[in-house]
Amino acid sequence: MNRPKAMQTIVNKEIISPAAKPRVRDRIMQTARDLFYSRGIRAVGVDSIACGAGTNKMSFYRCFGSKDALVAEYLRGQEREAWAWWDQTVAPHAGNARAQAESLFAAQLNKTCKLDSRGCALANAAVEISDPAHPARAVVEGFKSEMRRRFRDLAQRMGAREADALGDSLMLLWEGSYLSRLTFQGEHSPAENAAKAARALITAYTS
Repeated sequence: MNRPKAMQTIVNKEIISPAAKPRVRDRIMQTARDLFYSRGIRAVGVDSIACGAGTNKMSFYRCFGSKDALVAEYLRGQEREAWAWWDQTVAPHAGNARAQAESLFAAQLNKTCKLDSRGCALANAAVEISDPAHPARAVVEGFKSEMRRRFRDLAQRMGAREADALGDSLMLLWEGSYLSRLTFQGEHSPAENAAKAARALITAYTS
């Protein structure tokens, strides 16, 4: 039995139709992610985000409720990506804590020396958002607390003397190398020596 012509037309349209346009919510998030990282959270308003996402403020507030809520979700996404990168970087050196720590600093150099790098999005947010009641503040503090725990754990597994002190020192070096990227835009920045400094610290505490 032949299919009715009208139904054939509908089916054909479905087959040749282009891929669905990203959801408004996804467009808003991607636009906010780009703008927050490149310009800073405080410098970017709801109007700029809505315009960049090809929508309006009504749709923005329908999706996120407030800019503060969007900022918190943006930072949670950055946190997930950061830990995925960390775990992927240390995975090839399972069982060797020193090699894991050194691989993190070596890989960080590749990230910080990119021309579009503005360092750690969560560290930047910590500078901009000081209000303890802001929903994003808890995200930042939770991320940094976990980072401190991870560095201390690496130091413990290396068998370092004063392992907590070594872990904290590595974290301070890590944070400083990221922040230096905001003022040293060229290739020859202090971050280039972070991996060497990390090796020296580890040797000092473990030899």
